[in-house]
Amino acid sequence: MTRHFLRDDDLSPAEQREVLELAATMKRDRFAARPLEGPKSVAVIFDKSSTRTRVSFHVGISELGGSPLIIATASSQLGGKETAADTARVLERQVAAIVWRTYAQAGLEEMAKGTTVPVVNALSDDFHPCQLLADLLTMQEHKGELAGLTVAFVGDGRSNMGQSYLLACATAGMHVRVGAPAAHAPVPEVVAAAQAIAAETGGSATVVHDASAAVSDADIVVTDTWVSMGKEDEKAERVATFGEFTVDQALMAEAKHDAVFMHCLPADRGFEVTADVIDGPQSIIWDEAENRLHAQKALLTWLLERADA
Repeated sequence: MTRHFLRDDDLSPAEQREVLELAATMKRDRFAARPLEGPKSVAVIFDKSSTRTRVSFHVGISELGGSPLIIATASSQLGGKETAADTARVLERQVAAIVWRTYAQAGLEEMAKGTTVPVVNALSDDFHPCQLLADLLTMQEHKGELAGLTVAFVGDGRSNMGQSYLLACATAGMHVRVGAPAAHAPVPEVVAAAQAIAAETGGSATVVHDASAAVSDADIVVTDTWVSMGKEDEKAERVATFGEFTVDQALMAEAKHDAVFMHCLPADRGFEVTADVIDGPQSIIWDEAENRLHAQKALLTWLLERADA
């Protein structure tokens, strides 16, 4: 059966470890693995603008020996005259995998439902699982064993990053706390799924409505933009709502003395994080940004190995 990666818990704890180990290996020797030699093509579809996702998938597919086929939805039939399922059936005859950066999670699920090639969620409104693989790889590089570490995500808990942090970190056996205003807490179904996973891995998943409670004694502090794509007209309201959740030096001081700071970028300095934190010595954001490349190469390789089995 074809494996897809649509949300973080599509990988079991053991499978997540496999992908992270492969990513670390690929980072040490970037050009050793060539599963897309031929070259085989991978369709990378964009409904939304992108820097890190576009660059990392383009470069990564090329380094795996393949040809990245970059498709802007606006210049294709997808979402207009053609359904996601029909698009997938066309593409699967010509490409080795499909990567889609989109809005609704339901579209990804529709695309994956009947296709014979792996479908990868490069970002949706609900989840950002490729980013979390990169983040876990970065944490592992700086903190060692992931299981047992405490990570605090502060800000919009209902964002794709807040929800992916719950699922991915619970899968890794970490203690994940999401600190968010009550009206912007993760959806209950995602919290319940994370808590069920954590019960099996020895981690925990908690939602609180106070930034200090989330960050207290944490090993890793994470935030993301308060104004995601498509919500620009809500900026003033969101700034007022999230004002007490800014990650500044005072909040970082409540984490462990050797805590690190992460942000998937782009960042709005002075809002979700102050410049002295994101540009300071505790910040590991540039390692995090680079690791999109290595994590996604490992994920594609892992998925393709199972598709060919």
